[in-house]
Amino acid sequence: MIKHLFLFCLLAFSFASQAQQSPASIEELKQQVLGLNERMDQVQLNLSTSEKKFKRGILVATIGYSLTITGGLMLGRSNDQLGQVLLITGGATGAVGTVLMIDSFKYLGRAGRRR
Repeated sequence: MIKHLFLFCLLAFSFASQAQQSPASIEELKQQVLGLNERMDQVQLNLSTSEKKFKRGILVATIGYSLTITGGLMLGRSNDQLGQVLLITGGATGAVGTVLMIDSFKYLGRAGRRR
């Protein structure tokens, strides 16, 4: 539904700009529609890639920060050394997950760029 709405909006804007310039032929219009379809496919591919990478980043960050919390709760008890290791490991893992989430946004920027 959203795909069709988005495609309709793109076509409407394309035709509105074409109304100001009379098209040379039907073939030119066909080429423009095919170009829009190609760009739409690329946008969908970029959004799909971004979603996968973002979800992976959320998972890694959640595991990392859970380890950090677990390590913090272990400090000062009988497993103090394990708590310290979990703090460091969890913090590093959480930071990597955050970087993965931030990195996933580069595909969203590509989706909006014109060639």
